[in-house]
Amino acid sequence: MTKNQTGPLKNHIFNFKSCFHGGLIKENAEKYGLCEEDILDFSANLNPFKTPFDHPEYGLDFLKLAKEAYFDAYNYPDNRYVEFRKAAAYFINTKGLDEKNIIPGNGSTEIIRLFCQCVLDAGDKVIIPDPTFGEYEIQCRIQDAEIVSIPQEKIETITEQELVGIGAKILFVCNPNNPTAVLRQKKDLEILAEKCRNAGTVLFVDEAFIELADPDQSVCDLTLDNKYVFVMRSLTKCFSIPGIRLGFGVAHSEIAEALNHARLAWNISPLQEKVAVALLSMEGGVHSDYLKKSRELIQKEAAFLKHELSKIWGIETGAATTNFLLVDISKRTVKSTELVERFAKNGVLIRNCVSFKGMDENYVRIAVRVRFENEKFIQTVSKVFDDWAKDFASNELKSALDTHRSGLVQNKRETCEYYPCHFEGQDCTFCYCPFYPCKDERSGGKFIKSSKGNGEVWSCVDCYIPHIPSVVDKMMAGLLEEKDTEEILRHEREEIIRPILEEKDGEKILALCRKIREENKKSVKTKKEKQA
Repeated sequence: MTKNQTGPLKNHIFNFKSCFHGGLIKENAEKYGLCEEDILDFSANLNPFKTPFDHPEYGLDFLKLAKEAYFDAYNYPDNRYVEFRKAAAYFINTKGLDEKNIIPGNGSTEIIRLFCQCVLDAGDKVIIPDPTFGEYEIQCRIQDAEIVSIPQEKIETITEQELVGIGAKILFVCNPNNPTAVLRQKKDLEILAEKCRNAGTVLFVDEAFIELADPDQSVCDLTLDNKYVFVMRSLTKCFSIPGIRLGFGVAHSEIAEALNHARLAWNISPLQEKVAVALLSMEGGVHSDYLKKSRELIQKEAAFLKHELSKIWGIETGAATTNFLLVDISKRTVKSTELVERFAKNGVLIRNCVSFKGMDENYVRIAVRVRFENEKFIQTVSKVFDDWAKDFASNELKSALDTHRSGLVQNKRETCEYYPCHFEGQDCTFCYCPFYPCKDERSGGKFIKSSKGNGEVWSCVDCYIPHIPSVVDKMMAGLLEEKDTEEILRHEREEIIRPILEEKDGEKILALCRKIREENKKSVKTKKEKQA
């Protein structure tokens, strides 16, 4: 018999890595030498209203529950978890659902694992719309299932015939979806559920964020008479308690009974159950005063973040339905991995979306938090982009200097999509001059209103002097001295550019610059006419 090279483990277990998640406060504190208390975590999507334990008006006392659980720790938990299941059924607030429909879990990930173990055999197919929560694929691959990827947009239009053709055991739908925050309407999921039932495919709906979005879009009621609908809920997000692992599944009573027999025995500790019962039993359930105020806060702060981020060029935000936003940075030169690292160095964590299947380094995800934290985040955005731009400018200037050292006198950068931004034949060595502004209006530059809405900024758009080859040649001698870039540029402006502006023919030079600009505009217009 040939010895298995992987040892006792199944071969396919070695073919994937664990799912990447946010909330890595301790890891980043160690990596960047920061105090954990000083880190602002926008990478984990939790309720910004904090836990009900932080609000005395709701009458919940965590320490009291912990003390009660201490005495229960001397005995095994009641594996039936009747109180937990009754509280969960009350919380859902759906007529006809009771404890017989509830499967308690040690966090939502355990529920995903349990369901996949009980449904999938090796080689079975599952449909996962991308991008979405990564744990679906991980848990399915542990069962050696085959992943069939479809775009998120395909969810509403997939036909019953296509489902039959694929022959998938499960179709996963996250609602609202993580990381896009797209919230699907209940009526659309009802149609999809009927297609899935007819095709023999289980519709697995992850409603981890539904309480913070719109609980009326939940499809828990479909489980009453449909064995091919399974709903997962999480207490982590809506009650902001990620350290106390709690979640539950909702299924047809026969399915729930079987899963309760199959799940790990004693999977919930006495403390977990007491906390769950206290939170899920709050008056009103999903429509409690606590969750209503949570949703109001999230909508207000999500709108604030979208408005402030819209002022920054090259940033676009996605749907504002729940406690996180997807941010598109594709118009910026900086990529998500570098951006996440720069934020972390400034004590703010954001989620890199490159780990989401179907996404690239053009997206990050940010949590919605309270106002003073969101304001600090916006300030950090400005600082990070300003620092990145200066570093980028410095690197590009060094590259330009290397070009001159190699004997190529002019740096035209004709491959740049904006070339020529001033005139044909311009030298682009100082294309990044705006990051070292002279703020001398005699150059043609001027102060303009900031696109961020916070005062004025210096604009070099009408300054042509640093693009004139003869001026660049004079400045190169100093720049080649290997000194601090900002110090050299200040010196060169004083020694070369300022005298030009102060000479009697300074106005003549600026007039020449304006003439070059007009000629360039005509040249560009002529090119476009010829192309047309």
